[in-house]
Amino acid sequence: MARSRSIMVKKSRSKIAGNKVNKTMGKTTKTSFLLVDDLKVEVVRKKIKNMNLSVHPPDGRVRISVPKGVDEETLRFFLTSRLPWIKKQQHRLENQKQSIPKEYIAGESHDVAGDSYSLNIIEESKEKQRAELRKGKQLDLYLRPGSDKNKREQILQGFYREYLKEKIPELILKWEPVMGVKVEDWGVKRMKTRWGSCNIRDKRIWINLDLGKKHPRCLEYIVVHEMVHLLERYHNDRFKSYMDSFLPDWRSIKKELK
Repeated sequence: MARSRSIMVKKSRSKIAGNKVNKTMGKTTKTSFLLVDDLKVEVVRKKIKNMNLSVHPPDGRVRISVPKGVDEETLRFFLTSRLPWIKKQQHRLENQKQSIPKEYIAGESHDVAGDSYSLNIIEESKEKQRAELRKGKQLDLYLRPGSDKNKREQILQGFYREYLKEKIPELILKWEPVMGVKVEDWGVKRMKTRWGSCNIRDKRIWINLDLGKKHPRCLEYIVVHEMVHLLERYHNDRFKSYMDSFLPDWRSIKKELK
């Protein structure tokens, strides 16, 4: 169910151009789109008194119905003031989507590096079983005919593992000279309660396999976080000071992962 809010506004002349006009049962509406802080909002102008803001499943699409006379400045101000609420609702929908167990069937949505891809099942008896990305946000899964859910999940996990094995060394090499530390070893594994871990004695870090689904900034944050443990064992003020120095926005990324 979509979440919505409304507010009374004073009418004034609209400044938004490029409207699409719809006439339904004698009622005229004008639809356009507005970008607010990189957020695309569908704007529907109607003969109403309130502005009604809503966030729709499954992908967090934002829609606002407004009186015909509301100008763009008023609309932008309203939407900007509601950005925290919008982000909260989108995050709630994302969590709901992720909590639904995956079936690994055609058309199902799977995240890779922070973007959502539509899964395609391609059965080939001679092709190597693998997963590949292609244009149009498509994720192709090449399988032997009759492969079950467990096999599909296994292949997709292998895809995430290879992705992380490509990205993690680049991040380690980037941050070692900056931080003045040396990572002797690293690995990728599934973890239930942590995004990463660090063995300080052996100077080895572990990264959660599920980070292959998250935006690259989340992966970098976890790599830096674990490497900082080579400078400070505990999550104390000294640790936070290091994080502030290396990644000033680390707290917002931490909230994003939560």
